[in-house]
Amino acid sequence: MNGRLFDFRFDPPLRPLLALLGVRPSTAWVRVDAADLAVRFGPWRLRTGRENVAGVELGGPYRWWRAIGPHLSGADRGVTFGSSTVAGLCVRFVRPVPALLPGDWLRHPGMTVTVVDPAVLARVLTAPGGG
Repeated sequence: MNGRLFDFRFDPPLRPLLALLGVRPSTAWVRVDAADLAVRFGPWRLRTGRENVAGVELGGPYRWWRAIGPHLSGADRGVTFGSSTVAGLCVRFVRPVPALLPGDWLRHPGMTVTVVDPAVLARVLTAPGGG
């Protein structure tokens, strides 16, 4: 899958904790092309078609205990892939997608990612053809 690659922002004090989970700059990215949105966050993966993106919203700053690592929201079952408290992007899906657990039984209606430049990712996701 070719396309635009977005790196995660890593807060330096949190790098060792994330590395224990297998999440490092080399294993954490978001990729967008004309057809797909794909996320890798260490051992966790999310992939869906671009047509499944319903909307985006910039967020942050976050409290570290709500944003760091892979998280499941108790409020809406959304997934967070977080490596920074500075800022992130919430992406809502038309159809919920699997990500946190193997298999297909837990699906997420949205995700938050803490990439280096969430505003650019938002523009790419909402532009026709993948930006």
